[in-house]
Amino acid sequence: MYGVRVSSFLSRALSKSSDLLFSGNRATIDAIRLAPPPSPLAPVDLSDPVKTHAVMDLAGRIGDQLLTAGSSNSDAKAQIRSIMSAYGLNNTHVDITLNTIYIYSRFNENTPPTNMFRVVRQLSTDFSRITEVDRLIRSIVAGATPLEMAQKILFEIETSLLPYRNRYALASWGGFAASVALLLGGGWAVAVVAGITTIFTMFANAWLASKSLPLFFQNVLGGFAAVIPAAVTYSIADRIDFYLPPSLIIGSSIVALLAGLTLVQALQDGITGAPVTSAARFYETLLQTGGIITGIAAGIQTMVVMGITLPPLDTTQTAGVLGSVPIQIISGATATAFFCSACFCERRATVVASLTALIASVALFTVTGLLHWPGTFGTALAALVVGLAGGLLSRRYMIPPQITAAAGITPFLPGLALYRGMSSVLNDQFVVGMSNLGFALTTATSLAAGVVLGEWIARRIRRPRILHRYQQLRRPHVGSRRLPQQKPRMDTDGRVRQPLHWRRRRRSVSKSMWQLDSKMRASESEIQQQEDHPTGTGEQ
Repeated sequence: MYGVRVSSFLSRALSKSSDLLFSGNRATIDAIRLAPPPSPLAPVDLSDPVKTHAVMDLAGRIGDQLLTAGSSNSDAKAQIRSIMSAYGLNNTHVDITLNTIYIYSRFNENTPPTNMFRVVRQLSTDFSRITEVDRLIRSIVAGATPLEMAQKILFEIETSLLPYRNRYALASWGGFAASVALLLGGGWAVAVVAGITTIFTMFANAWLASKSLPLFFQNVLGGFAAVIPAAVTYSIADRIDFYLPPSLIIGSSIVALLAGLTLVQALQDGITGAPVTSAARFYETLLQTGGIITGIAAGIQTMVVMGITLPPLDTTQTAGVLGSVPIQIISGATATAFFCSACFCERRATVVASLTALIASVALFTVTGLLHWPGTFGTALAALVVGLAGGLLSRRYMIPPQITAAAGITPFLPGLALYRGMSSVLNDQFVVGMSNLGFALTTATSLAAGVVLGEWIARRIRRPRILHRYQQLRRPHVGSRRLPQQKPRMDTDGRVRQPLHWRRRRRSVSKSMWQLDSKMRASESEIQQQEDHPTGTGEQ
């Protein structure tokens, strides 16, 4: 009896989990890539240049928002083309190069083609804005939003304020740095110092960004500011015989500035067929990391002048008192949650991304710790889990998949290894530096390839059915052998019996339009009999 209950419980749990992952909604990008938008019910007048230019301007502005929020090159192209097709502009070509959008459209043979060029002014990560833009794109492609209404909604998105104040975002960045410190093996003291340093650094960079200072100099300031608290706390702790590793403090403080995510995005664009954008982002990664190293070098020399000498940079993996695997797994998920909060992510997306990072961390430490497989393979497996599980859960709860992918791989970014490599090269440790740079590049490639492959699998699992069963039509079977064709189930009157979900709908609503044909005919005959033989009239 107990075994029957256990098997029944397991079967129900398996059914619920499969329904959670493999059924439900589809992402906007999936609907766009797998099927073209339907013919618009009210397309714009192609002979009116004002309307056509308004459509192209709307598509370019939406593409601007997508690139600003960190969408990939290929996804942004597909969504821009879908918007123009939804309003009747089918013959279009879109080209994106890092921060420029070029749109070409030809309406008919009698009119000359129209071009549009747009430059993305600022690249940032605002997950709340990309969520709103995704909902707008879904509404446009579905044909539910006219052009004038879409322009109004997009203007409201562009001019909308942040979901919450900057002080909460700064606190989230501090929590992110503290979680990374615990992930790297540091203690609570390292986490507290790294968190406070990161809050100050991000506040200073936000103020300098408002003054239009280039990002390179912001990273120089961030690297310089990371050294000062590390050196001061190291000097104080050394006097009381308490070891406080300055390398962990510096590494945890600058992790929010490191360009590991940019490196992964560069490799993703290269894998998905955008080599020019990939090369530009790769150069941007090296430039940003060079700014951080310059600031750290300046900070170290300043501390030497003041009489505080830091120990040599530890280029090996460190593990402190709290360097146990459970603490690292929990710290990875917590870092993802703080990263989502710092990027103004919605609560539902934050939970999904954190859960995805937790599952990926468990997979990583299981493969590398228990099975003793190479770390690169474990990183690729973790990225695959992020792309697959995160993609399925994102589609289930109507979240843009790029949010889960960008936030889920945060605990596995190679930013610290990239920093160690370039710092070692500049300090005449060429072999150690090239080894760390090679490790960073391999890790980033594994993350990019794993996320792209997992996202591709999730997209295939959630693809729409090509042909639904209706009357005598059945979905075609794809396999190695051809199965015998079954005859459809027939009613007593010779009609094909409707699917089972039609019957279930009839049980809850007795007068619904979803009733079976036989019942509908019976109801119609009763109504006709009442009309032929009325009762309660004055003839009696």
